[in-house]
Amino acid sequence: MAPTPTPSGPQADPPESYVGLDAGEAERRARGRGWTTVRSLPPGSVITMEYLEGRLNFEVDDGTVRRCWKG
Repeated sequence: MAPTPTPSGPQADPPESYVGLDAGEAERRARGRGWTTVRSLPPGSVITMEYLEGRLNFEVDDGTVRRCWKG
């Protein structure tokens, strides 16, 4: 039986691993791990709901990532 494939690249990188990091460090880490677009937003920002493959969104408050999600 063939082994179960392990995802690699940005889709394997869990967004919750960025929560609590300094925003600059989080962005460098995300880009280094293959995320093509990294978006930092202040809390409560109005954004479009379109999903973009390869994009990582950070909600940044006081220079720290408070929330992170794909798309």
